[in-house]
Amino acid sequence: MAKSPAHHSPTEAADHDAQAYVRGTMTIEEQAATWDLFMTLAKWGSLAVASILLALVLWFQPGGSLFVGLGGGIALAVAGWFFLKGGKPAAH
Repeated sequence: MAKSPAHHSPTEAADHDAQAYVRGTMTIEEQAATWDLFMTLAKWGSLAVASILLALVLWFQPGGSLFVGLGGGIALAVAGWFFLKGGKPAAH
């Protein structure tokens, strides 16, 4: 069975892209924005998990209470907010 002349190899588009690429010419705004979003969500999500975990540990430990747990969780959340709200570091 003969191939039709219009048939393209599966890697033709990838080969063309690889040949057209020139190092340092690609824009990375979208990748940078995605990374910034990931880091922001990781930072604030970690603070939320740590605050909730501390509140639950202080509440359910032997002799613990709801108010001590809430106080500890809120104190950690407030302290973490002050530490994490700092401005962005300078770009390279």
